[in-house]
Formats: sequence, C-alpha cells, structure tokens
Amino acid sequence: MPLSPRLRWKLDRFREQLSSIFGARKEDSRPRLCPACGTLVGATATRCHQCGASMTFSLAALSRSFSRLLPTTSPATYLILGLSCIMYVFSYMLTLRSGGGQPAGSGFSALFNLGAVDPRVLQILGASLPLYVNLAQPWRFVMAVFLHGSLLHIGFNMWVLMDIGPLVEEAFGSGRYFFIYVVTGIGGYLLSSFLGHFSIGGSGALLGLIGILLAMTMNRRSSGMQMLRGQLVRWLVYIAILGFVFPGIDNSAHFGGLACGFLLGKVMADHAPASPEERKRANWMGLAAGLVVAASLFMAFRSFIHFR
Repeated sequence: MPLSPRLRWKLDRFREQLSSIFGARKEDSRPRLCPACGTLVGATATRCHQCGASMTFSLAALSRSFSRLLPTTSPATYLILGLSCIMYVFSYMLTLRSGGGQPAGSGFSALFNLGAVDPRVLQILGASLPLYVNLAQPWRFVMAVFLHGSLLHIGFNMWVLMDIGPLVEEAFGSGRYFFIYVVTGIGGYLLSSFLGHFSIGGSGALLGLIGILLAMTMNRRSSGMQMLRGQLVRWLVYIAILGFVFPGIDNSAHFGGLACGFLLGKVMADHAPASPEERKRANWMGLAAGLVVAASLFMAFRSFIHFR
C-alpha cells in the first residue's frame, strides 16, 4: 500500500533528525523562507537580506507566530480587549460566589451598579492602592489597568479602546502600541496612588493613547491632522465633564495617563517600524510589556490563591 504524502513527509523528517543525531546530516541546498517576513533567501544565508532577521531564531519570527493566533488587524487591541473582559468576568464570578453582585438603589444608581464587582475582590486581584502599598506590590500598577468595577465601566472603556486603539496601533505598530498602553496605564496609577486613591480601570491608559495622538498632531498643519486634533480635544472635554459630574471617577489617573502619553509621543517616532532596527526595537518593547503583564497576572493569581 503506497504511503500518503503527509506520512512520507513525517518519515523523511524523522530520518533527518536521526541523521543529525549521528552527525550524518547533509546540507540542504534549497532556498529557504525567512521566518519573520517570509522572503525567499539563499540556502546558506544566516540572516534575511530583506528584514535582517536571524534564520535560526528571531524575536520577529516569534512575534509573527504569536500574531497568527490574533486577528490580522489590530491584534494588540484585541488582546487588550480580551484580557480586560476575561478579568472582568473572572472578578464578577468571584463576586457572585461571595454573595455580592446585586445592583443597589434604583434609576441611575442601579444602572451604574449593574454587574458591580466587590471591592474586596478587586483589591485581591490587583486594584491600585496608596503608593506605599503599590511600591511594595508593584504588580498592582499593571493589574489595575485590566480590572473594571461594573458592566457600564468596562463597556464604556472598551468602546473607547476600540475607537482609538486601532488608530494608534496602525500609527506606531503593534509592539510599540502595547508598550504605550501598559506604560501610560502605569503612569496614571503612579499619580493616583501618590494621592492615596483606590482605583481600577483602563481609562488612564486610554487617556495615554489620546495623549500620544495629541502629541503626534502638534505642529502639523494638514487638514487631516487638524481634524484629528479637534476630535481629540472634544474627547478630553467630554471626559473632563464626566470626571467632575459623576462621583468615583479617578481624574488623577486620567491626568497621569494623559501626561505620560503626551511625553511618549514627543520622544517616539510617530510611524510604524520601517527599518530592521526599528522593527527589532519595537518587538523588544512589545515583548517587555508582555512579560510585565504576564508577571503581574502571575502575582495576581498568587494573591487570589493566598486569600482564597
């Protein structure tokens, strides 16, 4: 019975692996594809002539492989959206398990408290606390960005994220965009915790995205940039009004994130990575932010296990 092409390919790969163990592997003279950008390169090339990535291992290739698990457009935005929603669902389930989660009051009060999460649960999972606590547990600066207190809270923040996030991600690239989101979120909670606030939510990071776009549009006279700047200013006015009208909104986290984003916009190149050096630097920035978030998630899980 003839072997199927897939089974024959597996047997050939297995034979090659055995040959390499005993030092009998022959050099493959066929051209190869770059693992990062997919460009055809020579059989003996050690680096891609198009993007400069290593043919054996590269951060760009790792980033490319990971991005296949996410939507092709705005993958980092959807990653932030997914993580925020998962943390909200998890925290709300813990609230229901503890006997809470019922909306209090009537009218607007009931609306604002719909799907409310117990503050004790938020504190365990990483809410931002006064500065002396956050400095002892720095993972709170990060986890607070992905926690939300109610259904209306996360709904409004994720709506703003999906409105602004893809624009920033397209302008700066996914790696740098994720770095910007995490860093501006931390910047917002640095100021909030300095003032002694208990706070959660991604609004500080979202104001950071507005801040970096505002910096990008400064000193540019094109009609498109002027229109964008006008829209951003209107966003800031609306958010400021909401911050003063409704109680419980952390204006200090908003201002800290906005200032941090504006400063980043002044020092970062306002275009997607173009050269191999820029792509490598952007990938490292995204990876660093991802590791910080992963470590913070681990510490939040440890805190949950400890207080369970």
